[in-house]
Amino acid sequence: MRSHLFTRGVEWLLIALLAVMVVLVFGNVVLRYAFNSGIVFSEEVSRFVFMWLTLIGALVVMKDKAHLGMSSLVDRLGETGQRICRFASDALTLGCCVLLAHGAWKQVVIGMDNRAPVTDLPLGVVYLCLLISSAGMALMLALSLARQLAGRMGREELVPQAVSAGE
Repeated sequence: MRSHLFTRGVEWLLIALLAVMVVLVFGNVVLRYAFNSGIVFSEEVSRFVFMWLTLIGALVVMKDKAHLGMSSLVDRLGETGQRICRFASDALTLGCCVLLAHGAWKQVVIGMDNRAPVTDLPLGVVYLCLLISSAGMALMLALSLARQLAGRMGREELVPQAVSAGE
C-alpha cells in the first residue's frame, strides 16, 4: 500500500514538474513575441526541470517494467532461455546503473561547488536526479536478481508484457 502511495506521489510530482516546464516555456514565448521581454530564468529552470522529469520518469517506467525490450524474441524461447535472458539483462543493466550512479555521485559532489549562471543554484542539486534515477534502478534490478537467484520469480514475470498507456 505504501509503495502504491509513493508511486502515486512521484507521478503527481512528475505532473507538477511538467506543468512548471510548460508554464515557463509557454510564458516565455508569449512574453518574447507579444511584449518583447521574457522571463530571465525560464530557459535554465526549464532545462533543469526537464532533466528531473526525464530521469525520475525513467525510474517510474522501470518500476512498471515498461521500458522497451526484446519481448517478441525472448517470448519465443523456452523457460530456461527466458530465465537466462532475464538474468543476463538484469545483471548487465545493473552493472551499467552502478557505473552511472558512481559517476553521478562524483558529479553531484563536484557540482555542489559550481553554480548555475542565472539561478545561482548549485549544479549538484541538478545532477542529483541522475544519482536518484540510477541508484533507484540499480536497487530494483538487484531485487529482481535476488528473486531470480532464490527461485521466487515465476515464469509469467520473466518476459515483461507491454502495458497500455491508460493502466
